[in-house]
Amino acid sequence: MNRTLYETVLKGDTVTFLRLVHENETLITERVAESSNTVLHLAARFGHLELVSEILNRWPEMVLAENGELETALHEACREGEVEVMKALMAADEGVVGKVNCRGESVLFVACERGKVEVVKELVGFQWLLVHEFDAFICSIHVAAAAGNTEIVNEILNVRPEFARKYSSEGYSPLHIACSRGHIDTIRELLEFEPDLLYLRDHKGWTPLHWASMKGRVGIINEIISTSLESVDMVTNHGETILHLAVKYNQFDGLRYLVERLNILELVNKQDNDGNTVLHIATAGKLTTMVIFLLKHGVDVNAINQKGYTALDVVESDGSNSMTLQIVPALLEAGAKRCDQLPPRDIKEVVIRHNLITHRSPRTGKMDSPIQHHHHRKKTHRRSKQIELQNEGLRNARNTITIVAVLIATVTFAAGVNPPGGFSQETGKAKMGGKLPFKVFMICNIMALFLSLGIVNVLVSVIPFRRKSMMNLLVATHKIMWVSTMFMSAAYIAATWTILPDGPGSQWMKIGLMVIGVGCTAVVLLGLGFLLVKQWSRKQEWRRRKERKMKDSTPNDSMNSRVGEMNFGKNSHQLSSSNSDIDSSDHGYQVY
Repeated sequence: MNRTLYETVLKGDTVTFLRLVHENETLITERVAESSNTVLHLAARFGHLELVSEILNRWPEMVLAENGELETALHEACREGEVEVMKALMAADEGVVGKVNCRGESVLFVACERGKVEVVKELVGFQWLLVHEFDAFICSIHVAAAAGNTEIVNEILNVRPEFARKYSSEGYSPLHIACSRGHIDTIRELLEFEPDLLYLRDHKGWTPLHWASMKGRVGIINEIISTSLESVDMVTNHGETILHLAVKYNQFDGLRYLVERLNILELVNKQDNDGNTVLHIATAGKLTTMVIFLLKHGVDVNAINQKGYTALDVVESDGSNSMTLQIVPALLEAGAKRCDQLPPRDIKEVVIRHNLITHRSPRTGKMDSPIQHHHHRKKTHRRSKQIELQNEGLRNARNTITIVAVLIATVTFAAGVNPPGGFSQETGKAKMGGKLPFKVFMICNIMALFLSLGIVNVLVSVIPFRRKSMMNLLVATHKIMWVSTMFMSAAYIAATWTILPDGPGSQWMKIGLMVIGVGCTAVVLLGLGFLLVKQWSRKQEWRRRKERKMKDSTPNDSMNSRVGEMNFGKNSHQLSSSNSDIDSSDHGYQVY
C-alpha cells in the first residue's frame, strides 16, 4: 500500500484521503502487504467513522472485501469495540454479519473474545447469527466463559438459553470451561441460570466439580457443593472421584477442604476402575503430605487394588525415591501391610490379589483348592523376594564396578604424573624414559586410566530400568574393568622392573615378580572361568528340563481359549528371562 495513503488512513484524515484517491483512483484497491487489509479494514479498526462512511458511500462493495484471514472490516470494528462503525458497516450490507474468518470465527465470536459488551448487545439481536453458531464447532459463549466475561455470557443466555448446554469441539460446556479457568462470577451466573448444569459431563465423563477439584479451586468447589451436594458422588469414566483427581494432580488445599468440609469417609475409600483408592494414588506419586493427611482421616490403609497391591506394596515397588523413607514409616505406624501379609479371607480375595479369573491345575484342568492357592501365594512371594535380591545384587555390582573404576583411575593418574625413577632436574623429563620397561609401564598405565574413566562415564550416564539392560551393561563394563585391571597389573610389574637395579641378584627378583603377578591373576581367572562354565551348564540343563515340562503339559490341556494360547506363548518366552538365573542357581550367587 502507498505509504502516504496508509498514514492518511491511520490518522483518519478524510479530506486528504479523498484528494489522494481523486488524483489516482487505483489507490482504493491497494492493500497492506502483510495482512491484505484494505483501507476500509484500517479505518474500521481505528474507529474513523467519517472516513468509513465516505468509503461506503463511494465504494459500497468494499464492505464485503476480505483480508488474508478472510475477515471483513466488520470483524475489525467488532474486535475493537467500535459500535458506531459496526452499525455503519451493517447498514451498508446486513449480510456481512454472517461472514466468518478462516478459523470459522464470526463477528460475535471476536467481540466476545475481546469482551466488547456493547458490540455483543447489538449482535445478539440477529437471531439467525446465533442459530448459525449453535451448529458450529466454535461458539461465542465458550470463549466468553473462558475469558470470564460474565455480562456477555448473560446476554447470550437471555437470547439463546440452550447455549448453556452447548458443547465445544473439545467436548466442554461453558460451565466446564469457567471452572477450569477459575471464573467464579461466570460460574455463579451459569448456576443461577440452570443449577442442573452441574451434572453435565465432558468427553472424559468429568463434571464441572471434577475440573474444579483437579485445579484445586477451593472457592469454586464451595460454590458448587453449596448448590448441589449430590454432585460430590459423581465419578469419571475411569471411576475417579473428586478426591482421586485432587490427589492425582497434587492439589492438597482442595483435598483438605473436601475432607474437612464434608463427612465423606466412604468417598475417601472409594476405588476407581483399577481398584485404587486415593491412598494408592498418593503413595504412587510419593506425595508425603497427602499420605500423612489421609492416614489421619480414616482411610483404609490396607485396601487392595486390582493388581493385588496395598498402598505399602505400591510405595515399596520404587525404593529409589527419597520420599519413600518418609512414607513407609508413616504407613507402618498406621498399620499398613503388604498384600502377602494380609490373611486371605476367602478364595475370591486371593484370586483378586493375583489378578486372576480362575486358577486351574495344568494337568487336571480343575480349580485348585484354597490350600493350593495359599501355597501358590507363598511360592509367588518367595520368588518375588528372590528376584528382588537378584536385582539388588545387580545394583550393588554396578556400584562396585564404579568404585573400582574410580580407584583404578586415581591410582593410574597418580602413577602417570609421578612415574618410577622420577624426573631429571635439568630437562624435566623422566629419567627412565629411554628404557623398554618404562615404555611398557606408560602404555599399560595410560590404557588402564582411560578404560576406567570410560567405565565411570558409561555407568553414570546410562540408567537401565530393565533387568536385561542392566545385565548387558554390567557384562560389558565388567569385561572392560578386567582389561583395565590387567593393564594396571602390567604397569605395576613394568614400573617395578624399571626401578630395580641391574645385576645378577636382581634378575631373579624380576623373574619372581613376574611369576607371582601372572600366577595370582591366572588363578583368579581360571577359578572364575570354571564357575562361569559350571553356571552356564546348569542354566542349559534347567532350560532343557523346563522345555520338556512345557511339552508334557500342552496348552490344550489347561488352556482351551485364545487367551490361554497367548499365556502359553508368554510362558515359553520367559525361559530366557531372569528365571533361568534364579532357578538354575542353588548356591545363592551368580557369575557373569
